[in-house]
Amino acid sequence: HTGTESGGTLPDKGTGCILARPSPPLRTRCPCRLQVMLLGDSGVGKTCLLTRFKDGAFLSGTFIATVGIDFRNKVVAVDGVKVKLQIWDTAGQERFRSVTHAYYRDAQALLLLYDITSKLSFDNIRAWLTEIHEYAQKDVVIMLLGNKADVSGERAVRTEDGASLAREYGVPFLETSAKTGMNVELAFLAVARWVTGPPAGAGGTRAPPGLTRSCRPPQGAQAASGAAGGAAPLPHP
Repeated sequence: HTGTESGGTLPDKGTGCILARPSPPLRTRCPCRLQVMLLGDSGVGKTCLLTRFKDGAFLSGTFIATVGIDFRNKVVAVDGVKVKLQIWDTAGQERFRSVTHAYYRDAQALLLLYDITSKLSFDNIRAWLTEIHEYAQKDVVIMLLGNKADVSGERAVRTEDGASLAREYGVPFLETSAKTGMNVELAFLAVARWVTGPPAGAGGTRAPPGLTRSCRPPQGAQAASGAAGGAAPLPHP
């Protein structure tokens, strides 16, 4: 697949909002490629989220589960740096887990999704976090996403419950909608910024608080709490 460029909107540090600003000239410093994995139960909207981000479209109609793993590329501008996102769309079914486990180690960022209309998909997030703890890199960037926020009339998981779980594990949280596009670009650009953010010696940390190897919230992790639009405060890059 051929990636496309987008830029000019970046997540505001600490507010969970997108602020429009002029796009500076693209530089060529690395890292030039970032591998992002989409994780979560089957049917939570991983493929739809990826299609919205990549093509600006919504996949409507009959649900077709992803078989194994697929990927798409998109080039974005992050603080003036051209970054190629290689986004892996994984199958949520148990029978494909052994296949997806092999890709965990190569991922620098994970977007972990549940469906706000499915309590079961939310309850299974802890199991997904356990898998991440076992198979992913220690310093992987993790973001929790409550998808299908446009279907508020069928909500089974409160925004505050998603924020509370994110706070427990010390990861940032957003509610998203692949149908309307709400917070979709923000989520991808936020993790891209955190992974590619300040070089060593530039001050600050490279990534937001992530899942520790003991599966306990990291010391001093920034709390995720509900905010307008279903967004929790985003850690500084």
